[in-house]
Amino acid sequence: MKWKLTARFLLSVLSIVIIVIFVNTAILIGLLSYQLDRGIAYTEEIFVRDFQKYIEISNGTPSVSEEGLQRLHQRNAWIQLLDVNGQVLESHYAPDKAQSHYAPIDLIQVYKYQEFDADTTVYVGSKDAVSYLVGIKGSDTARLVMHFSGSSVLQFIGKFGLFIVIADLLVATLVGWLFGRTLTKPLHSIIERIRHLKNHEHMPNKMPGGVYKPVFENLNEVSRELAAHEQERKRLEMMREEWISNVSHDMKTPLASIRGYAELLNDGKMTPGEQTEYAQIIEKQSLHMQDLLDDLNLTMRLRHQQLPLSLTEVNMVQFVREIVIDTLNTPQYEQANIEFNATKDVIKHHIDEHFMRRAVMNFLHNALLHNPSDVAVNVLVDDTSITISDNGKGISAEDLEHIFERYYRGTNTEQTLGTGLGTAIARDIIEAHGGTVTITSEEQQGTTVSIQLQEGEKE
Repeated sequence: MKWKLTARFLLSVLSIVIIVIFVNTAILIGLLSYQLDRGIAYTEEIFVRDFQKYIEISNGTPSVSEEGLQRLHQRNAWIQLLDVNGQVLESHYAPDKAQSHYAPIDLIQVYKYQEFDADTTVYVGSKDAVSYLVGIKGSDTARLVMHFSGSSVLQFIGKFGLFIVIADLLVATLVGWLFGRTLTKPLHSIIERIRHLKNHEHMPNKMPGGVYKPVFENLNEVSRELAAHEQERKRLEMMREEWISNVSHDMKTPLASIRGYAELLNDGKMTPGEQTEYAQIIEKQSLHMQDLLDDLNLTMRLRHQQLPLSLTEVNMVQFVREIVIDTLNTPQYEQANIEFNATKDVIKHHIDEHFMRRAVMNFLHNALLHNPSDVAVNVLVDDTSITISDNGKGISAEDLEHIFERYYRGTNTEQTLGTGLGTAIARDIIEAHGGTVTITSEEQQGTTVSIQLQEGEKE
């Protein structure tokens, strides 16, 4: 994969280089053609060719008009008029060393080479039977005489062009390979890192610098989060398996009791008193199983937010007071030390009495059930909250962290009855009413449960 990425990137670079070479060549040719056409239009040679219009021939004698002389002066040029034999008929501004007679070979020599001085370029023109030489001093145009054959020039251009192409391709290949490695190496590492994440291999990865550093930082962060989620998933799976085991045990125990006492009843050898006692035991175990199944059903409905609430306006002071009284009237808690207080006599909220009663009773009974019998419990109702606090043995930090999780039972819980769903169900009921629950605790100092009610529903 690494070399495949490098080859693909290298091919892209080479393609770009080849395209650039052709485009640059086309642009260069176009510019040269444009410059050549433009240059021809303004060369001094055009001036010399057009100068014949300033030459007047009268009775075979040529002369230069005043306008022509002015043009020569403006161009810093001189002129010599020749007859067909090369004899100078008239001269204007010519240098002292200019000849008075030009043989054909002299004209060729003067035209091809700068015979007068290095700063003067000589041009030849003609009108009718009169020839003329025009020399322009300080000319920007230099005449270069070259001798070449077409085949040799084409061969030279071909070899030179081939050399340039080969050199450019070699340079582009080297640069592309080096540059490609700097890009494809981290890309290969990214692909490998993603593959490791796919295979749940959350190993740390060295972060290179450069433009890819944020990518590797994010990948490492994702890896850490996935590792944490994986650990959490395994922990929850273990808790779920433990909960299923506990529920199965809780179901088997009453079933075994029911079956055993049913067999005794079926035997028909017991007294009426024993029959009544066994029937009561069977009924009690059946009710326990019914409660267990109801908890399972309720926790699933709460988990999927499918709990139908029947909201009515309720005085929370009277509502919570009745819960405290009912608790004290229960034989199990008739000796409990519970103190009830309220900041007002009437504090109204819209709640579902059935489900809210279950939530409050869960927290109140937990304060009594998981603490010594002499624990003091204080229940306070104010405008926006219900607070249940005790001075019991408290909850460990480890248990407090998971106290609202389903299937969880605290390690310091002496009671094994129940399904481990009570606190989670109570929290979900409060949240279904739009409220929140917080629990604070210190070991050997006590626990405080604060139920915050939704203020929008307060009267």
